[in-house]
Amino acid sequence: MQLYNYFRSSASYRVRIALAHKGLPYDYRSVHLVHGEQNAPDFAAQVGDSLVPALDLGDGAAWLSQSVAIIEYLDEAHPTPSLLPGDALARARIRGLAQQVACDIHPLNNLRVLRWLVRQGGLSDDKKNQWYHHWVRQGLEAFERALALMATERQRLGLAPSTLCWGSELTLADCCLVPQVFNAQRFAVPLDGLPLTMAAYEAAQALPAVQAAQPSACPDAQA
Repeated sequence: MQLYNYFRSSASYRVRIALAHKGLPYDYRSVHLVHGEQNAPDFAAQVGDSLVPALDLGDGAAWLSQSVAIIEYLDEAHPTPSLLPGDALARARIRGLAQQVACDIHPLNNLRVLRWLVRQGGLSDDKKNQWYHHWVRQGLEAFERALALMATERQRLGLAPSTLCWGSELTLADCCLVPQVFNAQRFAVPLDGLPLTMAAYEAAQALPAVQAAQPSACPDAQA
């Protein structure tokens, strides 16, 4: 497999975590978003949205796009260790947390949106950063409330308290949360008052798969 990604891309980071967690080998292919390499004709011809990540399954099999879809494919094709463990209700909880990040938070603060706000929207860098801080903080506060509700649910069901987003094993939700908090720290978003969220993040950061996938470990990493 070949993973086309960019070291600072949150969506790419999610897939790298999943691949590392499952111990799946892949070739790293850098697509520099800041330099616009995602718009190169040979890449765009394979990926309809010209975004990263994209996973080439190799041997002319298929290309996959969209990080959550890629991770769910990997989980179905290589089910152990699972990133969507448990019964139908548990999997729905995990997917819900993942979508809070991937659908509600990330689309408002990714690179192409921030660039548009400055270049076409006329915002100053300070105003752009205010935008980023507002939406990321609001989204993480909602994530914290969701974790609190799920903690109560787990207690009612007689389940052990979660150490990660759901339970004590890495899931799709953690694959999404870690990159989002990493980027929030880069942009100096206040992360106080989010005890459950930050505890899950710190627990995930200690895992070998997350450490192996972090941006600083990527071949195209830059300061």
